[in-house]
Amino acid sequence: MAVKLMHAVQYNSYGGGPSGLKLVEIPIPTPKKDEVLLKLEAASLNPVDWTIQTGLMRPLFFPRHFPHTPVSDVAGEVVEVGQGVRKFKVGDKVVAILTLSNGGGFAEFATASESLTVTRPPEVSAAEAAGLPIAGITAHKCLTQAAGVKLDGTGPQKNILVTAASGGVGHYAVQLAKLGNHHVTATCGARNIDLVKSLGADEVLDYKTPEGAALNSPSGRKYDAVIHCTTGIPWSTFNPNLSPNGKVIDITPGPKAMLTFTLQKLTCSKKQLVPLLVIRKAENLEYLVKLVKEGKLKTVIDSTHPLSKAEDAWGKSIDGHATGKIIVEPK
Repeated sequence: MAVKLMHAVQYNSYGGGPSGLKLVEIPIPTPKKDEVLLKLEAASLNPVDWTIQTGLMRPLFFPRHFPHTPVSDVAGEVVEVGQGVRKFKVGDKVVAILTLSNGGGFAEFATASESLTVTRPPEVSAAEAAGLPIAGITAHKCLTQAAGVKLDGTGPQKNILVTAASGGVGHYAVQLAKLGNHHVTATCGARNIDLVKSLGADEVLDYKTPEGAALNSPSGRKYDAVIHCTTGIPWSTFNPNLSPNGKVIDITPGPKAMLTFTLQKLTCSKKQLVPLLVIRKAENLEYLVKLVKEGKLKTVIDSTHPLSKAEDAWGKSIDGHATGKIIVEPK
């Protein structure tokens, strides 16, 4: 039988940035046991995708081999099921989490584990759903797991700061925190202040102003938790703005952050910087999809690009100033 081919975007070595991406034709994958084959409708980029390309995650064996088809957050339609699959059938609309080591999202088809695939209701578009797996789950874990914040309105109200609140993780964090009736202060660029207010933020700071750079709450509040979605802010800036037991949850901790974390543990500091490690689970994704369906959470889409122009999306993500999520569609 003739091998069926599909279009995909790959890179063949570390480095290269957007110009390292190549549009190629490769065989359509076959689902293994407990896997589904998806005809992809949307994929969303995350900074980890191009970080893998730089080689910084080489010690974790990312990617597993070259050539590599990047991106792990996808939505599409089930077109084939592997042996043992029980939850899905051909024709089901879904959103899935692919492994970072294998990737596969920059393609017309991809295989996904049944255990990391979730039904997508008709009220949730492919692009909205594709934005959720890494960014949405990270925001959810920051608040519920690391900060200990309740999102159902039953716990005490907390004062929460979200940095880079118009970005992928940040824009979800603002919305989720407000679901729990917490007070949210947010930082972003001047052009996104109205957007972040529309997502529910009580106070919004332009990070380029002196007040924004100092992270000072306009109402004088001290933060119980900081969802830190950017880089370059030292602990000395956070410290005076925290409540006595305040935590800074760092989603991209570098060496300095890890050193601060270790020293605080050794000195039993009540104020803490917490490096976040996220294990993505289907149950968390199901919860977020349900919120989108109910109109309680939305994915802000920065831009949409065809697969043939994936390098434009890649470059925009590297630039670091996207508002919400960057989507690639296999047109």
